This record gives sequence, C-alpha cells and structure tokens, in this order.
Amino acid sequence: MDLFDAIALGLVQGLTEFLPVSSSAHLSVVGQLIGGDDPGAAFTAISQLGTEAAVLVFFWRDITRIIGRWAQALVGRIPQSDPDVRMGWLVIIGSIPIGVLGFVFQDFIETDLRSLWLTATMLLVFALVIYAADRVARTERELRELTWTHGIIYGLAQAMALIPGVSRSGGTIAAGLFMGYTREAAARYSFLLAIPAVLGSGFFQLAKVAEDPVPPDWAAIWVATGIAFVVALAVIAWFLRYISTHNFTPFVLYRIGLALVLFALLGTGVLQPR
Repeated sequence: MDLFDAIALGLVQGLTEFLPVSSSAHLSVVGQLIGGDDPGAAFTAISQLGTEAAVLVFFWRDITRIIGRWAQALVGRIPQSDPDVRMGWLVIIGSIPIGVLGFVFQDFIETDLRSLWLTATMLLVFALVIYAADRVARTERELRELTWTHGIIYGLAQAMALIPGVSRSGGTIAAGLFMGYTREAAARYSFLLAIPAVLGSGFFQLAKVAEDPVPPDWAAIWVATGIAFVVALAVIAWFLRYISTHNFTPFVLYRIGLALVLFALLGTGVLQPR
C-alpha cells in the first residue's frame, strides 16, 4: 500500500463510517479498484480508530459526563435511575452482542463474510430496511426514553454490521426508527454505542498485527487513520444537522445504485468476490 492508497482509503473511511452506506463495503471496493486488493478486516478495524476518535472529540462533554455519573452511581453517590447512569449501562449492555459475536466468529468475519457478492446483497437488502424504517417511523422518542429492551435491540442491530454491506449506523438507526425514536436520537445513540465495539476491535487488531512476523506498512495505516479522523469529524457534524430536517431517501437510493453497480462489476469480472 503506497501513500496514495492510504490517503484514498482514509478519505473513504472518514466519509462513510457514520453514514448509513457501509464503510467496510466501500473500503473493499475502493481497495480493489486502486490497489488490486481488499485492504482487509485488520486495516478496516485499525482505521476505524480514527473515525471513533472523531466521535470521542465530538461528543466529549456527553461522554465524560456519562462516565463520571456512571462511576458515581457505582459507589452510591447518585441513584441508578439518573439518565446518564442509565445511558452508561445501556451502552455497556448494547455492546455485548457485537463483542461476543465478533470474537466467536472472528475467522468467519475476516474471510467468508468479506465476499463482495454478499456485500452487494446486504447493501440492497438493508437499503429496503432503512427505507421501510424511515417510512413507518413515528420519530417521537428521545434518548432519555431509551429502555433496557430497546438498548438490547440496538445492540443486536449493531451486531449485524459485522456483515459488510449492512452498515453499523444504518442498522442501528433503522432499529431506532422502527422503535419510534427521532432520527437525531437514533443517530446519537448509534454513535455512542459504537465506541466500545470499535475501540475494542481496533486495539485487538493492533495487537494481532503487531505479532505478525511480516510487519504491515504502519506509515500507510496511520496516514489513513489520521485522515479518517479529520474527515469523520466534519461528517458527524454535517450528518446530525442533515437528519434533523431530512429523511434517509438519498442514502437508500445511493445504496441501491451502488449494489447494482457492484453486481455488474462482479458479473463482468472487473471486481473479484474476495
């Protein structure tokens, strides 16, 4: 991977991680088109550390407040019913499904699930899921109304993002809309819920890659991660403003168009399934 590839993949990661279009699908496709190969699950997980750092910066006040009040509740200084304390527990509980499934099916995720045929299919299927969620959404609930049951459902929806093409934000936001949450509330919880999963996956892959006898191109990885951070920070701010007054139809149409293009490129041999 040369510097140009790293810059391109960093831009793609930053632009697509928090939009409901699947960053892993885009990295797989762009990786083949510019470098002849899928950058792989390890590169994807590590570069996501950059985009997740953007979440930490953007939501820093919320995150530190939630962690602080959650810690105070552990020692009995404030009640467990406090909204921030509940949010802390909900993020922890909602992170369990993706953590368990990601660990158990790690090898399968890094091999068979990275087929572009499956990716294209999931882009299309979840375009329809997001469209349906957007149409039936009551958009009445706010995050303070998040229940334990809904937190678990959010977590299961996030776990589906282990399949490239689903989209972490797409799956969790669709689940939130089906449960009646506003678009902005669904997106905010989606971003917060991703923090433990993405950081855990990224640092786990870092440890694995560090033990590899053939060292990766660390310079390229960190360039891509840094670019992803800067771009993602701008995308988060834009996306939250956008969905406060718009629906998800443009993203649905984009996913359908991308899926059809992928099917065509795979069918003609321009792209390889793996």
